[in-house]
Amino acid sequence: MITVASLAGFCFGVKRAVDRVIKLSENKAPGERIFTIGNLIHNPIVIDELAQKGVHALPQDESLLDRLTELCREASPDAKVSVIIRTHGVRREILEHAMVLSGNNPSFICIDCTCPYVQKIHRIVAEQTTPDSRLIIIGDKNHPEVDGIRSWAAGNVAIFASESEIEDEQNCQKQTIVVSQTTQKLTEWKKCQNKIRNLYTNALIFDTICSVTENRQTECETLSREVDLMLVIGGRNSSNTAKLYEVAKRNQSRSYLIERADELSGIPMTPDMNVGITAGASTPSSIIEEVYQTMSETMENEVLDFEKMIDESFKTLYTGAVVKGIITCVLNNEIHVDLGAKSTGVIAFDELTDNPQAKLSDLYKVGDEIEAKVVKVSDLDGIATLSRKRIEKDLNWQKIVEASTSGEILEGKIIEAVKGGLIMSISFVRVFIPASQSGLPKDGDLKTLVGTTQKCKIIDINEQKNRAVGSIRAVASEERKAKAEQFWKEIEVGKKYEGTVKSLTSYGAFVDLGGVDGMVHSSELSWRRIKHPSEVVNVGDVIVVYVKEFNPETKRISLGYKTEESDPWYIFTNKYSVGDVANVKIVSMMPFGAFAEVVPGADGLIHISQIAKEKIAKPEDVLTLGQTVDVKIIDIDMEKRKISLSIRALDEDEAEETDAE
Repeated sequence: MITVASLAGFCFGVKRAVDRVIKLSENKAPGERIFTIGNLIHNPIVIDELAQKGVHALPQDESLLDRLTELCREASPDAKVSVIIRTHGVRREILEHAMVLSGNNPSFICIDCTCPYVQKIHRIVAEQTTPDSRLIIIGDKNHPEVDGIRSWAAGNVAIFASESEIEDEQNCQKQTIVVSQTTQKLTEWKKCQNKIRNLYTNALIFDTICSVTENRQTECETLSREVDLMLVIGGRNSSNTAKLYEVAKRNQSRSYLIERADELSGIPMTPDMNVGITAGASTPSSIIEEVYQTMSETMENEVLDFEKMIDESFKTLYTGAVVKGIITCVLNNEIHVDLGAKSTGVIAFDELTDNPQAKLSDLYKVGDEIEAKVVKVSDLDGIATLSRKRIEKDLNWQKIVEASTSGEILEGKIIEAVKGGLIMSISFVRVFIPASQSGLPKDGDLKTLVGTTQKCKIIDINEQKNRAVGSIRAVASEERKAKAEQFWKEIEVGKKYEGTVKSLTSYGAFVDLGGVDGMVHSSELSWRRIKHPSEVVNVGDVIVVYVKEFNPETKRISLGYKTEESDPWYIFTNKYSVGDVANVKIVSMMPFGAFAEVVPGADGLIHISQIAKEKIAKPEDVLTLGQTVDVKIIDIDMEKRKISLSIRALDEDEAEETDAE
């Protein structure tokens, strides 16, 4: 039996655009040229057919506006030019430029095939935003549809791909307008709405999501579990088709992605097989029907009516299917759901929540839409037993799967240390973190991370066994790289940083400045001569340093640690003047005198003639190393940084005072 998904093939917006362009190409005048801005859809067969009809794509790059102006100048009554705006739409300045050119030259025709749902978002954004407002778009910032929507905003614009990205955007006093990319996942859109309502009390939310893409994937999820072989039809460069293939492959290993019917010859099949067929949004119905008819002939089955088959596949409920329905009754122990089929859906309390204290009437309301998984179907009772918890588990696993390809950083709690690594729980999904990916040193104690919340990236996935492997170290590495990139953008000579001493060498200390390391040479650690950096700093010390010089190419940074305030000479001159008395320590002896430490790092000379009143042969006759004595400062040479001290002068002063008495 062959089952074709009811939502397979062109969506409304794509069909409308393709039909219009084909009609235009078939009725074009001699000499007329037709262009689309970018490929009209992601299907090579359709694009090739359009090219054969004389329809060519203009690249969407920085030269686009100039190219449109050039085409307008070339357009004439005998050589008309038609330009098609693709379904996703374009940036406002591109559309308006094309429309102005079209108004100025009747031979240059601009046809807007932007999807009506996308045009609706453009109108909402243009009408609702002001220079003082804030627009939030839920979607992929790199998607052409989102890029187009953003260009219609008058004020500030923020783009978030998921609920988690909205966390830090709080306390905004501006009027907040919220829209969604039309192809955003419905479940993620609902999460985002709830988060935004909590954070922005003045948010004006417009429901602009188109559920066709999500419904198509849900239908593929259901169908691929029930068949022996699954076919996904569409362009290999279409992300929409690729996603369908991923969904099918996850549930049915015998899933194949094809672009046309002639690729069926290489696929093994038997007449008794149950075969499922779905197709991406850019796949024409003619190709789907051709594949279906070819399959039917190959399997020697009776050719079924295409429309009847779609209708039957839509109405059938399968165990394991993901369905949506409207809540019709909320009881203390269960809720009832209208599924639009002959069976009524029933979800028991235990399949709705893990909280035994919860009241279903507080969680669910009659009239609400709910998504659940079919656990059992009883045609005799007319009851379909459903589970909400199982759909949430699947959704959480799907988030893990998507993160493995998107590189999204996830957050979870370390719940267990096991042989060879750790177990992290991410939305109740267990993810294995190998010891080498824990971020700890080779011999580090893994148990120290148990109970902590960590960020990780999914580095390996086994969809058939629902097993995932994550890396904490990869996240730390990326964060360090991001910090380093930001650091090099902001670094400048003289700028101060608080850093951590990372390691010591014989010639200096390496300091972690937050993603980037710099070095303080030994001569920059202290004003006095040191034998080793450990005399001043230790590994792990947090110190304030400043940039002396840097080289972005070699990534080398020379740091300074000693400052004018820590200069012993600065300390000395701020504390003492000529004539002052100081208590000093004898640090060395020379034939001509003794050197004494006045303040740490600043020594003065007690000339041999200034040691005693009487003449002595050598300083050692009166003084010893380490001895502390009182001296008088008799001279300070600021230029040469020399200090002259005298014990004799101090003795003479005392004698004069005695005589005066």
